[in-house]
Amino acid sequence: MSADRITFGAAALPEPDRDWLAAVERLPIESVWQGGHVLPPTASGEAITRLALMTAWTERVRVGAAVLLLPLYHPVLVAKQLADLDSRSGGRLAVGIGVGGEFPNEFDALGVPLGERGARTDEAMTILRELWAGGPVSHQGRFFSFDDVELRPVRAPGADDSAMQPGGPPLIVSGRKGAAMRRAARRGDGWLPYLFSPGAYERSVATIRAEAADAGRDLDGFEWMAYIYCSVRPDGDRARDDVADFLGAAYGDKPRSMLDRIAPAGTPDEVAARLQEYVDAGVRHFVISPAAHTDTLEVVTLAANEVLPQLVVPAEAPR
Repeated sequence: MSADRITFGAAALPEPDRDWLAAVERLPIESVWQGGHVLPPTASGEAITRLALMTAWTERVRVGAAVLLLPLYHPVLVAKQLADLDSRSGGRLAVGIGVGGEFPNEFDALGVPLGERGARTDEAMTILRELWAGGPVSHQGRFFSFDDVELRPVRAPGADDSAMQPGGPPLIVSGRKGAAMRRAARRGDGWLPYLFSPGAYERSVATIRAEAADAGRDLDGFEWMAYIYCSVRPDGDRARDDVADFLGAAYGDKPRSMLDRIAPAGTPDEVAARLQEYVDAGVRHFVISPAAHTDTLEVVTLAANEVLPQLVVPAEAPR
């Protein structure tokens, strides 16, 4: 993704749907995203399954996990699954990485201590890259050990190695706290926070750049992304009601002014003004997650056709 232009992705909520995805592919949208828990409190899909559906049901757009809870998966198995999906999709996969923790029963059931999730994620990211580099791999770590393991991804009929991304799909780190920012700076190919205000995003950019500099890491090609809950409607009041109904329960009696800082809502012009603040803070690719229970395609359509054209990259990028 280019740093000198703004692009949009869309979250396929509540579940991937073939017709919805086909409609989104006709829009100026460059990616579609879905994540998933293993044992959530309500019936919803799992990340790898949802990625498989989206790669099968799309042809053009990039397909991303937002997010894959990496500490819940054995890295050798998930490396194989993701490599196969990347190959069969023609190199269209991106992997948002998160550590989870909001549902401790997932970790208990899978035998993963909650306090180890960050360290497991770091080691697993290293293993993914080692396996995706090709050839036999041996690894002796704190959590995972194996000798002479080699991945052989499935290729689509008639495809060659060029169908896959060299070194595997990018690992885009998600989160909201300092540990996630450090992980993005030192190990990630991009940054995808959620429920961030523009000011919080600007501070996270500064933190990540400083951490990368301390590590001697060049962030050239790093993807500055944001997962943004929002609603865009011709009727701005309806859009604001969407967000209050969709997100308000998670924040108790917090005022709408607080929700507006993290979940833009309104007419296309109003949302464009809010998203421009994120652009000025450093965002270059937005994952638009419709904060609405109905008519989510309208939200994405208005965002792509009427909000995106109004956004302008500032003359000088934030440092």
